[in-house]
Parts: sequence; structure tokens; C-alpha cells
Amino acid sequence: MKKRVVELFAGVGGFRVGLNEVKLGKNGKAVEKPKFTFVWANQWEPATVEQNAFNCYKERFCYSDKNEKEFSNEDINKINKKTIPDFELLVGGFPCQDYSVARSLLHEKGIEGKKGVLWWEIDEILKVKRPPFVLLENVDRLLKSPSKQRGRDFGIMLRCFYENGYGVEWRVINAADYGMPQKRRRIYIFAFNKTTDYYKKISKLDDEEVIKKHGLFATTFPLVNIENYDKCDISEYDDLYEISKHFKFSFEKAGIMINGKILTADINEKIQEPIKLKDIIEKTSIERKYFLSKEQNEKFKYLKGSKKIKRVAQNGHEYMYSEGAMAYPDNMESPGRTMLTSEGTTNRSTHVIRDYKTKKYRFLTPIECERLNQFPDNWTNTMDDRKRHFVMGNALVVGVISKLGKEISKIMEKED
Repeated sequence: MKKRVVELFAGVGGFRVGLNEVKLGKNGKAVEKPKFTFVWANQWEPATVEQNAFNCYKERFCYSDKNEKEFSNEDINKINKKTIPDFELLVGGFPCQDYSVARSLLHEKGIEGKKGVLWWEIDEILKVKRPPFVLLENVDRLLKSPSKQRGRDFGIMLRCFYENGYGVEWRVINAADYGMPQKRRRIYIFAFNKTTDYYKKISKLDDEEVIKKHGLFATTFPLVNIENYDKCDISEYDDLYEISKHFKFSFEKAGIMINGKILTADINEKIQEPIKLKDIIEKTSIERKYFLSKEQNEKFKYLKGSKKIKRVAQNGHEYMYSEGAMAYPDNMESPGRTMLTSEGTTNRSTHVIRDYKTKKYRFLTPIECERLNQFPDNWTNTMDDRKRHFVMGNALVVGVISKLGKEISKIMEKED
């Protein structure tokens, strides 16, 4: 089987960097191991004129005029999915949105997904292109959303995969649990078409054993044991509308769906020693602009301290909002905390460290943010510092993808 890849919601190329174990060449171009062939990538940010992430992606991976057509900076909603080149693996980190569906005005027209929700673009690509394999990433709260109907959104996704002829494995992975430098917890979803040998192999195995030993995630990120099993059958519902209206289920951190039948379980990971924050910080002289002013230092002391604040709810009810204290500065003997898009601003979630040379408090540099996500140094230097912090807050830990990619490559090589 060929290993051609399409990357959706590509950002600055996290999936590609991970799958092909990319380095940054002296000429500013990516140096890739030829494991996977990326034939098309789409990145479009609707909220800005400056397409910083796309420009970075193209700068790194556009090697000549010959592969110019591989890069799409257009709203995915407007793209005819039939024009996407053929491929064997679809990858992407899509946003967590409201996946609800409704009946159209005339019942016989079927059901309609909420407009603008990017999951439906993935669903359409599955219908049109039928790729053998899919690897997706999302925030782990997807398993519990929405709060008023726990598990509905993920149930809708699984039903879509079922209707399109796929089996699915999923796993919540904290990168720091497996030797990486950031406590970034995300759900990874691996789907495989019924036509694949992998589906036929997995469907013959015991579901519990797939989750614990034999599946993609157990093979790549070992477990000690699994517990708290629960089951349901997504095929028992009439259609997506019925799922959207009635489905509720407590999805755990790991699971599998074969032919609509779902098994989920909680897990105990085989923890590995993480990379510590002190191991990724720059040891050279750092520019003055990254150091805190007196005013910023006082502000951070307040933001990261414990506090109780009186607030008023929309219904007029008064309540006390409480926050516990955070380490200030950040503990250099631990991996970094989850990096957000507000990194580098005076925000409670921002990392503040003690500088290696001066011992003064400062922000993380863009290079250190890239290292937290295991990107090559200066990968994002096509944009200003604020945007570099922002795109790294949106990115994934590419070490997770690199490990998954090695196993997916083996799976694809075994296909007829």
C-alpha cells in the first residue's frame, strides 16, 4: 500500500513534522525522512487576514514550483472534496465544536449538521474519498461534551465512522506520561476502513485485549492495566438525528468500536520519565524583552496565587469563585504545563521561569515553546513572537505523532 497523506487543519505542520521526523535545514526548508508522502494540506484561519500558520507551513514544505499545488489556503467548506488527490491516510487536529444535527425542513431530505462545524467536512471527505486509515487529534473534553448530554458529540462522530464503514480506536494520551516535555493531554482517534486487513485482524480479537495489548495505542504507548469497562451499541439508533437527540454515554480514556459495538475502559499507563523543563530552556543570553518588569512580576504573583472572588451569575445569584495557588516561578524539575494560545502574555496559564544565567524571572522564548511541542528550533520564525507563542499553544506534541507514525507505517506496509 502507498502511504500518501492528506493533512487537514494543518497549522504549522505538526502531523507532518511528527510522521516524517522532520528537521529544519540551513536553507529554512524541512528535511524529511521519506516515510509518508504528503500530497495535499489545507490550512485556513477565518479570523485573520494574515495567514501566519499557512505561510509557515508552505515556507517549510514548498521545495519548488512543482509542489505548489499541494498547499491549500482556502476555507475547507468551499472545497470540492472530489478534487482532493487520492491518499491512504487522513490526519488532522480539528476544533472541538457543537456537533449536533437536526432534521431538515422536509423529513425526506434527511439530516443536516450544524453549519460551520468542521467535523462535517471530515465526514464528507470520508464519504467521497474513503481513505483506508484516519488519525485525528482533539482536546480530551470531546469525550464528555456537551455538559448537558455527556458523550453525545463523540457518539455522533463514532456513528459517522460506523456509517462510513470504519472501525475506531481512541486513547487519551498525556505526552509527559510517555517521556515528553509537556503535560499536554489530548484524545487521539485512529479509524480503519472495513476493507483493510487491519480491520479484519482487529475485529477477530477480544476488544479488551485490543485496548490493553494489541491495538495501535497499546502497542505504541503501553499500559499497566485497564478497568471500569462499559459497553454500548451505536448501531441500535435509527440515525444521526436520534444519536444527537438521545445518546448519552460515559466514555473513558480508551476504547474501541467495531461494527457499531463500543467498549470503553479507564487505563493505568506505564509511565516513563518525562523531559524536565530545565532540559529544554535556552542556556545562552536571553533578550531583555522576555524578562518581567516589576509590574508584571506583581501581577503574576496575584494571578498565580490562591484567591476567592465574589461573582454574579446570569440569573443574579452571587457566588464565590475560588482558585488554588500555582507554582511561581514554574518548577524546573517537572515537564512544562499545558501550553495555551495566551502563552507569553500576562495570564495565569503563562509559564514564568527563572532564567538559567541571570536567575531573573522571564517568559518562555519562542524556541522554548517549540521545544515543549518537540518542533525543531526556529520552526516558526516566519512570524513575530506573539504569533509564535500563539501557534505553539494551538499545536500538538509531535513526539506523540512520531511514535504513532512508526506503528501506522508498519500497519500500512502489511496491507495488500
